[in-house]
Amino acid sequence: MTDTSTTHYAVAPEALKFSLAELLGDRVASLEVVREELTLTVAAAHYFDVMQTLRDAPQAAFEQLIDLCGMDYQTYGDGRWEGQRFAAVVHLLSVSHNHRVRVRVFCPEDDFPVLASVTPLWAAANWYEREAFDLFGIVFEGHDDLRRILTDYGFIGHPFRKDFPLSGHVEMRYDAERQRVIYEPVSIEPREITPRIIREDNYGGLH
Repeated sequence: MTDTSTTHYAVAPEALKFSLAELLGDRVASLEVVREELTLTVAAAHYFDVMQTLRDAPQAAFEQLIDLCGMDYQTYGDGRWEGQRFAAVVHLLSVSHNHRVRVRVFCPEDDFPVLASVTPLWAAANWYEREAFDLFGIVFEGHDDLRRILTDYGFIGHPFRKDFPLSGHVEMRYDAERQRVIYEPVSIEPREITPRIIREDNYGGLH
């Protein structure tokens, strides 16, 4: 029987942390290992350069981009968050070395969040960046076809932003008299669907 209780890495996260710190130097904002997962935070100004290094440097060799998503920290920590609001989080995999890294980069401006596109480095970033643009409003400079991917082309706003109303701004219905779909201001009253739940520490044996 194969023991699957422990994850095995060709390069341990702590060793990878030291290797990437040496490779990237002062381009690193932070490097931390939590639950055996390495997270690298970089400034937007160094983002593309760091990502290219992570792909091309032999000791890194992150050939695959597994995932990219947007983040909105507006209400993070019950509103105690004092950093920039929007970020992109990218997960990279090195098949050659069997190691992974999570890269986080914050957008410099909250009003108009902009980051460099990494589609020239990994084609797989194409739809992920379009999704982050659609849902969070993060603009990726250098993307060849940055347009909505999940919502309608005429959709107003970005539905994954923390200040976006759960009911949306407009609703659509079929009008029998006009014989077409029409859009109208939403008529649903704001309501809290799921109340906030506070559990004691170690609830259910969780840590």
